[in-house]
Amino acid sequence: MTQTVLPTVELGTGGPLVGVQGLGCMGMSEFYGQTDTDEALATLDAALEAGVTLFDTADMYGHGRNEELIGPFVRANRDKVVIATKFAVVREEGNGGVGSVRGMIRNDPAYIRTAVDASLRRLGVDVIDVYYMHRRNPAVPLADSVGAMAELVTAGKVRHLGLSEVTGAELREAHAVHPIAAIQSEWSVFARDVERTAVPAAAELGVAFVPYSPLGRGFLTGAFQNAEDLPADDFRRIFPRFTGDNAAANAELLAPLREIAAARGVTTAQVALAWVHQRAEVHGLAVVPIPGTRKRSRLAENTAAATLRLSAEELALLEPVADRVAGDRYADMSGTSAGRE
Repeated sequence: MTQTVLPTVELGTGGPLVGVQGLGCMGMSEFYGQTDTDEALATLDAALEAGVTLFDTADMYGHGRNEELIGPFVRANRDKVVIATKFAVVREEGNGGVGSVRGMIRNDPAYIRTAVDASLRRLGVDVIDVYYMHRRNPAVPLADSVGAMAELVTAGKVRHLGLSEVTGAELREAHAVHPIAAIQSEWSVFARDVERTAVPAAAELGVAFVPYSPLGRGFLTGAFQNAEDLPADDFRRIFPRFTGDNAAANAELLAPLREIAAARGVTTAQVALAWVHQRAEVHGLAVVPIPGTRKRSRLAENTAAATLRLSAEELALLEPVADRVAGDRYADMSGTSAGRE
């Protein structure tokens, strides 16, 4: 497959220029079964060569091991790489596999100051380009959390601030304390709840949107049709959309993606990614999807989607899909923006 060199977009008003597609690095350490570390590291190099410059991690991925894994790559290419990481989810050591999605959410200023230093140390860098609050704990005033994050910018430890899984109202409140460069949430042809308030608020404020799981955690690619097909340590086994009757019903919804892909000579993954890019255009905001992959072949497939344009007729075929999806994104939606709307 011919490699695509990505165009660039500004990550929020005054933010860094990044390739219009980023790379989610979570799966290189855990959650999706066994990883070939050498291939994962080669994928990082291939991504940069293709024009991917935004690399996304978090302190909770692999209990910090994901930051350590990609740290040498970041340091070797520091003038080219925009590194984003996150704080908030506190996991107990040894809590891995399927149970690893559970944890305490901390947004208090004292924890934020400790967490950023730990991430800087694991990454081996002097400054984090984009620092996200991974999840929102409503018990902590948002002004306190964002105020502490703003102090990190003043201290030179962080360049830009981000939020993950927030409502439109929460984004506006945070942005009034300190400019937010980007917000991150699940957004795909299968998950569109963010279009209610978060996406319009981001467009209004000039905040970039960074969709995670734009391929429905691999479901939209046809890689699996039921969680029972996945390894025992794959955390997708606990997601309602991928289990039982929900999985069977949702697999049927892939028909229009397969129809478009077959007619265009592309993959369903490329159709799904092209949809995200064009949906963002409808709302008038910058978007940088971060599909995760550990393989160079998948990376080339994904980046090629950045230049794929769907017709009005093809977009119309995909329009009703999300309304028919069975099951929630998570078993517990309370920690998501949808759970606080």
